Parts: sequence; structure tokens; C-alpha cells
Amino acid sequence: MKDHPSVQSGRISTLDPRTAARRLAPLPDEQIAAILGDMHVGYAVEILAGFESDRRARIAAATPFGQGQLWIEDHGYPEGTVGRLVEIPPAVFRPEAVVAEVIPALRETVQRRMVVHIFVTGPDGELVGVVAFRELLFARADQTLAEIMQRDPFCLRPETSLVDAMREVLARHSPVYPVCDEARHLLGMVQGQALFEQQSFEISGQAGAMVGVDKEERLATPWPRSLRLRHPWLQVNLLTAFAAAAVVGYYEDTIRQFVVLATFLPVLMGQCGNLGAQSLAVTLRGMTLNELRAEHTLKLAAKEGMLGLCNGFLTGLVAALAMYLAARGHDNPGALALAGVLLAAMTAACVLSGVAGALIPVTMRRLGADPAMASGIVLSTATDVASMAMFLGLAAWLLI
Repeated sequence: MKDHPSVQSGRISTLDPRTAARRLAPLPDEQIAAILGDMHVGYAVEILAGFESDRRARIAAATPFGQGQLWIEDHGYPEGTVGRLVEIPPAVFRPEAVVAEVIPALRETVQRRMVVHIFVTGPDGELVGVVAFRELLFARADQTLAEIMQRDPFCLRPETSLVDAMREVLARHSPVYPVCDEARHLLGMVQGQALFEQQSFEISGQAGAMVGVDKEERLATPWPRSLRLRHPWLQVNLLTAFAAAAVVGYYEDTIRQFVVLATFLPVLMGQCGNLGAQSLAVTLRGMTLNELRAEHTLKLAAKEGMLGLCNGFLTGLVAALAMYLAARGHDNPGALALAGVLLAAMTAACVLSGVAGALIPVTMRRLGADPAMASGIVLSTATDVASMAMFLGLAAWLLI
């Protein structure tokens, strides 16, 4: 016996969109349409985009109320915008419609879809009012919607980012919101729950994106696809690691004369990497919440540089003491100089790490790339190469 579409949709929703599209491909168009109809609209849009254009059109045509065609249109909006979540409203009437006509017209609709608001549009399709479904119970049968509707209601624009949309609806507490263009023509509606679910999904993908994990990868994604998604970034990481190795090789003679330097290289790299990651996390959070404006970039970089200076100096004092004791333990006459080199290198490298953590995601966004995608890999390379070059370069310059 075949599973109910809602059961299959629950299984499919654990996969990434491309894998889900491949799993659904052998099924009839009508069954695929029914499964997608039970899913979160944003995810349904992504899965439908995974089919060839002809198949996509057939699946869209099999959806009720023309919802599938709207999914295809939704995919034309940028990721992370309201337009990706637009649905066809179940109840749209003219202002002159009377309650006695509206209620019978909705009886069949409410058996198939949840009706929360009735959207009232003018002759050109512009949104002129909204009527809460419960208001029909208290209205007289001869009243028109124009008499009981809320005029000039709040609406969202399709190009609005999810973060901005959530900020606008936070105090409104409505289950659904109309979506209109600049001229207030009704394009559809978006569910409040869908807004918050989609943004939660976007935020959940940031941690992985920082280390090269595509945000569409899920726990149930098959391992061959996970390999294709992750491996390219590991190759990039390997190439950047060669840069760090080249720095060590360049100062091989210095390390040979002062073996204790090699002992403290991981300490320096780890400290700078962690400080840079803190700066990166705060910057990405500010970008996600739309708190970081272009004019604030230099101020942010200066703040993170100052934090790097203070934290680098304070942790550098502890590391320098450890270096001094270790060098003295090996009867190294330059123990104090080595400690000073480590303190100076850690302070300078931490300043650079803090600034890099703030500027790398901003730079990636200006280049048109995802600011979170693999920024951790870029940052770790920058901090590793810079910290080792400063440490070993200062040692070679001052001690040899």
C-alpha cells in the first residue's frame, strides 16, 4: 500500500532539494504535486527547481489552485526573500461582495484550505482591505466587505529580505500577511510560520557554511552528494595549508637554531584562529540581523582590531612567560628575547586576526558571494600564515 503524500513529504523533507527531486522523479506528476503541497513552501520551491523545465511545468499544472505555477515564479526571487515563500490566497473578493454571498462561496474552500483572512481587491487587483474570517460571523448578511474590512492593510513586498520581514511582522501577530508589489497589486500571501521557519533554516546553515558545508546538505543527504558538496572546499583548504607550510619551510634555518619556536607555533596559531573566529561570528550575526551598514565597516574593523590588540597582549604575556621558562629549561641564553618575540608576534597577529574576521565576510558580500560560505577557511589561512610569518620573521630578524 502506498504511503499517504503527507507521510512521503515527511521523509523527503529530510533530504536536500536535489536529492529529493531525484527521489521523487519516478513518481507520477500528480503524486509529486500532492507531496510538494504538504511541504514548507520554500522547500517545495527548491525541489521543483530540481526538475527539467518540461517536467516542472507538468508538476506545477497538477497542483491545486495553481499553486505550482506560483512556485515557479517564486524561484525567480533571490534566496532569503519573501518572494520565495508566496502562496496563492484562498479567499479574494471585491469590496462590493456581500456577506451572504461570501460565506457560501467559502464553504468548499475551507474544507481544503485554512482561511484566516479574506483579501479584498479593487478592479485592477490592488489590495484595498482585509477581513478576518471571524468577522463574517458577526456581520449582517446584507453588509458588504467594504463595510467591515480593515482598509489600507499592512503588506509585505516580495523582494524584502526575511530578516526585514520578520522585524516588520514581529509585533503584528498575524498568521498570514498579504504580499503586494510597489503599486499594492496583490501577488499572494505568506504565512508567518513560513517566514520564521525559513529564516531558522538559513541561520542553521551559517555554521556549516563557514567551513565549506553547503547549507542545503541535511543529515539524510546521501554520502556521494555530501562528498561532492564538501570535497571542493577541502581541496581549497589543502592548497591554503601549503601556504602555511611554505612559511615554515622558508624559516627552516631559524627553527633549527631555536627548536623551542616550533613548540609554540601551534599555540600562536590556535590563539589567533580563535580570536579571528570570534570576530567573524559577531560580524556574520550583524549581517544576518541587518545591523551592519556599509558606513559602519571601518568602525567595526577598528573595534575588532582594538580587541585583538588587548586580547593578544594579555594572552601574549602568559605565552611569553611559558616561552621564557621553556627556553631557560633548555639553557637557551636568548630566553628573554624569545619571550619578547612571542609577545610581539601574538599581539600583532591577533590585531590582524580581529580585523580579518570583520572584513572577510564584508568583502565576500561586496564580491557577490555568500559572506558565510567558507569564510572560516579563508580566515584560518590568513591567520595561520600571518601569525607564523610574524613570529618566525621577528625571530630571524632579531635573534640571528
